[in-house]
Amino acid sequence: MEDGNHSQATTLHIWQFEEYGITALVYYSIVLPVGLFVNITALWVFSCTTKKRTTVTVYMMNVALLDLMFLLFVPFRIIYYAKQSWDFGDVFCRIMGAITVFYPSVTLWLLAFISADRYMAIVQPKHIKELKNISKAMAACFGIWIMTIVTTTPLLFVYNDPDKDYNFTTCFKLFDVIHFKQNKILNYARLIFFFLIPLLIMIGCYTIIIYSLISGRTSRLKPKAKKKSIRIIVTLIMQVLVCFVPFHVCFLLTMIREQEKYYLSLVKVCTFLMNLSTCLDVILYYIVSKQFQARVISVIWYRNYLRSVRRKSMRSGSIRSLSNINSEMM
Repeated sequence: MEDGNHSQATTLHIWQFEEYGITALVYYSIVLPVGLFVNITALWVFSCTTKKRTTVTVYMMNVALLDLMFLLFVPFRIIYYAKQSWDFGDVFCRIMGAITVFYPSVTLWLLAFISADRYMAIVQPKHIKELKNISKAMAACFGIWIMTIVTTTPLLFVYNDPDKDYNFTTCFKLFDVIHFKQNKILNYARLIFFFLIPLLIMIGCYTIIIYSLISGRTSRLKPKAKKKSIRIIVTLIMQVLVCFVPFHVCFLLTMIREQEKYYLSLVKVCTFLMNLSTCLDVILYYIVSKQFQARVISVIWYRNYLRSVRRKSMRSGSIRSLSNINSEMM
């Protein structure tokens, strides 16, 4: 009976693989170039062009680095859906499945660190010096990376492997988090520590920040600083709600409900949304960093920038050379 249920579930997996193959191929073909451009640019801006680094800069560098690490595995997803066959072996498939869980775990904690940083800057300005203590920020990021790696490693040794019946020519572990059900204690601990706790930290920080802004306790802040803080809060809330909450809710449902087949389609959609975070981070980069705004926008609109400078130069009666303009942009 158990073998029959497993065979039926595997057949359902095959049907859904064919159903979502083209969608996944198109989706990841868009996410990959956009995500690479956004995060390589962000990592360059935060690491090479930002003179005064703060704790937020450290967190942003980690977000960009994490996104790039995840995106390096996306080409294998594209090849998989293009060929409709997994040619990279079971071990690498297990690594890909573990990355699916590893990525949101680290990202949520990084977003929680950014939220706590904004809380310190707005509600507790007397501790403003802590925002320049990048060594503590680096230690916190390093700790989360190591802890997530340790708790994700057991996923590489799951026994209930949905790809076994097909001689590992499939890689359902990319989407299928159901085969992680056997180690429920570890999964529940992971949900609490890597989802619920950072989510509560963000909610607590945002609640206090919004209350302080409304009640006028942040009167020392300039209007521009208040607007920037509100934009960061809204961006983080939307990103968490769209990209990470659905994925973890699906993860929880697949562990507590027996009729798991009804959640397979939902899990795939939620995984798509979670991966979208690699592109949506550009909004956060743009709000936080003036260097990112100036340099990225000037690169994207390079020709318009040159035209506007030429017009201003002609009006002022002093036309600068093209080489000076290029050196100014650098």
